[in-house]
Amino acid sequence: MSSSNRKRQRVENEDNRAECPFSIKIVDPEDRDKKKKKRRRTENGEPEDDLSNKVNLQMSPFAPCGKFKTHETMDIYYKVEPAKKWTEMTRYNSFVLNGVKYFSEGFIYVANDSSIERQKAVSSSEPMQPRKKSDDDWVARILEIRASDEHHVYARIYWMYWPDELPQGTHDGRRTIQNRQPYHGMNELIASNHMDIINVVSVTSQATVKQWYEENDEEIQNALYWRQAFDVRTYELSTVDMVCVCNTPANPDKKLLGCTDEACKKWMHEQCVLDDILKKTYSRLGTDKPHLPPESTETKKGEDDAEGKRPLSPTEPGTAVSAQHSIDVKSGESAINGSDNVDVKQADDDDAHAAPEDSASQTASGRPRRSTSEKADPAISTNGKSVGKTAASKKGSARPKKKGDANAEPLRPWLGLFEAALLTEVNGPPTIEVKDIREGIVGGIKVWTEPVTCLLCGNKVN
Repeated sequence: MSSSNRKRQRVENEDNRAECPFSIKIVDPEDRDKKKKKRRRTENGEPEDDLSNKVNLQMSPFAPCGKFKTHETMDIYYKVEPAKKWTEMTRYNSFVLNGVKYFSEGFIYVANDSSIERQKAVSSSEPMQPRKKSDDDWVARILEIRASDEHHVYARIYWMYWPDELPQGTHDGRRTIQNRQPYHGMNELIASNHMDIINVVSVTSQATVKQWYEENDEEIQNALYWRQAFDVRTYELSTVDMVCVCNTPANPDKKLLGCTDEACKKWMHEQCVLDDILKKTYSRLGTDKPHLPPESTETKKGEDDAEGKRPLSPTEPGTAVSAQHSIDVKSGESAINGSDNVDVKQADDDDAHAAPEDSASQTASGRPRRSTSEKADPAISTNGKSVGKTAASKKGSARPKKKGDANAEPLRPWLGLFEAALLTEVNGPPTIEVKDIREGIVGGIKVWTEPVTCLLCGNKVN
């Protein structure tokens, strides 16, 4: 791959540009061996070096944690053209530009056309257009410094890519991608073996770039960093670790939650954890059910249990006689005599279909009983539990949406209904605060907390 399409020089003034007469050509080592010609010999019988065909090996200074599918390393063979002029120049360990000293193996910012135009706009107070991160200066790593004099100083470099600059046809595993991906952080760069030679007057300042490992997460917050590498020979990105139940990479700018279970210890995206809670909340409450606190549910259950155990004939004050569990009812005419016996009239045919517990009369608690003569509503399944249809489900629930239906539910139907935020305590487990932002919901509470559970093992995160 030719490097000339990436090369941009810094403008010194309107008439002069930082020209660079050198170019890089990547060489396939197999082709090099096939086309290798027999060297001519000098008068002393020693082989004469043919500088125009000299092939160099650049060992990559980058060692990504991930792997490439095609090549094991990023090492490349290359040729400099014109080779003779390059090798005749003196090699240096550093150079000084505008009072700043730059070293070989260091990182630098290099001006490009976009950054030059933006600088002109700043100096002339012209309105600036919205920009992407790739509109900033390019970032490079110095591999070698050579100069013929103080006016002709050049650096052979490896480019660092902004994710926005990933070219069309880039392969990320099995996927073909282009530009920035959701897991790329704002200050994230991608190392590469894209080699160029630049005039050092294009350098604008030093850069600090670190390699990101999960264990040094805190060290990259205020610096540029890289974790992936791009092989310019194959357009491949090195692999990155997958996390969470969604099996996607971590974004360094976003929070991760770790499972505290010793048998799991997996990492989860904060957004995935919040979405899981919101999904469960929406499934439980829908669009019109209020959220009742756990204590209200327990209290109601206790009241129902107490009501079921309430005696039908409470004892009179001062007596020691307790109510019996049941009473036998005799058929026959109803009569009230001087004794305490009560005869109950046998039900007529018109009343035979209605039993006392089936009537619409109220219970002792004041709640009307439902008549068993009415047909029960069919059950619907919610999270594997069978529940009776509510009025809301009859009104708002339509036939199941099929895939491809234009009116199918969105991926996040809870948007605009519920919100969630992660709460972290110094000396306690993390929790999730859920807010009910629905309008017109009567009863229940609007803000409550839920525990964090691992999306992979299901255990509570402590």
